Amino acid sequence: MLCHPHPLYGGDRFHPVVDALFRALPTAGFRALRFDFRAAHDGGGGEHLDVAAALDVLDRLGSGELPLAVAGYSFGAIVALTTDDPRITGIVAIAPPLTSESPTHRGPALVLTPRYDQFCPPERAAAFTTRGPDTSVEVIENADHFLVGAVPGVAARAVAWFGGR
Repeated sequence: MLCHPHPLYGGDRFHPVVDALFRALPTAGFRALRFDFRAAHDGGGGEHLDVAAALDVLDRLGSGELPLAVAGYSFGAIVALTTDDPRITGIVAIAPPLTSESPTHRGPALVLTPRYDQFCPPERAAAFTTRGPDTSVEVIENADHFLVGAVPGVAARAVAWFGGR
């Protein structure tokens, strides 16, 4: 399942990062679901309910026998990391704007953090990994938060991590 960036800043299910993941995952044998968060932005609270609703849809479609993982970009990465649902077996968080107050998540997770991220530099992301089990951080070189020119590589890295799980 794919979570998009902040809806108040133009994020939706067709965002280039989400779109790249949506196209790359099925070619590697994964099912992918992308959706839009609720129309009335809820600061993350309601968006967690949106993730749970999407997981419910996957359950109804017969995905119950398959592991359910979540990938998110920016705001979507924070929502993924902070959604507490036992059905989630792994998370790829791309350029999450982590703060020292970001809650602990349940692992496993891969945090892909751009070298020049304006909102969460690699050092902050690395500190976050000490608070969650089985969490690793990889730096996306030569990229800032918006990942211009790095999207195909990010999608490939996410696919590889999911494939290794």
